[in-house]
Amino acid sequence: MKMREETRYYREYTDDFVESRQQDETLPEDFVWLHENIFYRAAAAVLYGIAVIFSFFYSYFGLHIRVVGREKLKRCKGQGIFLYGNHTQPMGDAFAPAMYIFPKRLYTVAGAANLGIPVLGKVLPMLGALIVPQSVAQMRSFLNAMKYHLEHGRCIIVYPEAHVWPYCGFVRPFPETSFRYPVQFGAPAYCMTTTYQKWRRGQKPRITTYIDGPFYPDQEMRKKEAQRKLHDEIAQCMRERSKASTYEYIRYVRKSEE
Repeated sequence: MKMREETRYYREYTDDFVESRQQDETLPEDFVWLHENIFYRAAAAVLYGIAVIFSFFYSYFGLHIRVVGREKLKRCKGQGIFLYGNHTQPMGDAFAPAMYIFPKRLYTVAGAANLGIPVLGKVLPMLGALIVPQSVAQMRSFLNAMKYHLEHGRCIIVYPEAHVWPYCGFVRPFPETSFRYPVQFGAPAYCMTTTYQKWRRGQKPRITTYIDGPFYPDQEMRKKEAQRKLHDEIAQCMRERSKASTYEYIRYVRKSEE
């Protein structure tokens, strides 16, 4: 595997390599996940349309992404789905999936720190960011919004690794926590695995994204068991797909304890 000179060292898989200016952003108690206002919804629809157009040009002409397995999404046409992915592109992970799942509307589970991104952060909820609640009281509104989007045939993306590691070629271990959602709502899940290959036209690698699924939660199992099973199936699939990464644009090395 060819390597670039840049090497990044980490101690834990939860280390941050990309931080916003307001990393400790907090949500107000009255934060709204599902807006009823017709003008807000109209503005959100316009902004999302612009984002989809941007996504097309940025994905194919900026990042040079090749998508393999997109046709598998047709198996759940008209259904609300979850899509799990490895988190390796600060901007690409926010915009590129809009092209993968089109014409489904896309919503992305994101941390409150994203609201601190200059300019863009304030409109992220209008573009489809489902901000993770920070209190038990907020959880009901968050889950109600998630249920609404699934009932309307939309796609909810989750990055279970949580932290962005740019151009990371391997899939980091991630917890089972977020896999409770497909189990809770009885919704199918897919995974998308972003991989990197040497590209003859420049130093930055070519990106190939693999889409696999659907994976269905086992309704015969207890919720915790079904959650674990779904996690294991998707994690295994993503690890296998990540073997297609053949170029380390950035090398990640675990730092030994001193």
